[in-house]
Parts: sequence; C-alpha cells; structure tokens
Amino acid sequence: MAWHRPEVSVTNDINVTPLCDVMLVLLIIFMVITPLMQHGVNVQLAQAVNPQTLANADKDDAVIVAVSHDGHTYLGNDMMSTDQITNQVRDDMQNQLEKIVYVKADAAARFSAVASVVDAIRDAGVDSIALETEKVDSLTPPPPVRGGE
Repeated sequence: MAWHRPEVSVTNDINVTPLCDVMLVLLIIFMVITPLMQHGVNVQLAQAVNPQTLANADKDDAVIVAVSHDGHTYLGNDMMSTDQITNQVRDDMQNQLEKIVYVKADAAARFSAVASVVDAIRDAGVDSIALETEKVDSLTPPPPVRGGE
C-alpha cells in the first residue's frame, strides 16, 4: 500500500502578529524608561505664571547646574563645589556655539547658594544664564508670617 501525503494548503500572507507583539513590548519599555532619562538632578523648581520656554535646556549637550534645597550644587548628576563648577563650565563652554548655562534652583534653596552659583558661572566667562521655573496658572500668595507664633 502506498502512503499518500495529505494536501496542505500553503499560506502566502505575512503573519504580523509576532511583529505587533514585539512592537508593543518595545513601546512599553520606552514608555517606562523615558521619564527616568532626565537630564540633571531632580529639584522642586520655583513657580512662575509667565515663564519663557527653554527648549534648548532639554538638549543632550545643554549645560545644567542645579542647586538643591540643602545648598549642594550639581553639574549634570555630579555634585561639585562652586570652584569646580567654574572650571568645568569653562571647559564645557569651549565647544558650545550657544554659550548659555541653565540653572535649576530648588524653590527652598537659599538665595545665597543660588547667587554663589551664578557668580561661579559668570567667573567661567558665561554671560547668558537662564533660571528654570515651573509654569503655574496662578500664584497664590503665601500666608503672612506672624511674629511670635
């Protein structure tokens, strides 16, 4: 007896289900990772009603100096003293076409710490300094501070 092979139908269509599965997994991975890829140290920015948009602050080669609430200064993710910031900013600005430094100061940071960072940046030869703020719809004034309470 001869054995006959059953007829198998051949499909000429592309199966896109595995492609869709891979693309959805990649989409989820990028959605989770993207917020973690922030540039610099996370600080609670001061609030402003009419801030200017600083589109260049999000570029990879932007020089961002952050001042935390406890007065520590960071260049990118590295904590540095003001003297180190002056030297590092001077080195970073040599290759920049647009010589602007973005300062992200915590709203609770002392003004003297922010002023010393601005002085250190100016010592590096940078004249354009942008202070980053957070946009809000309206500012509510803080409650008055009463003496003795």
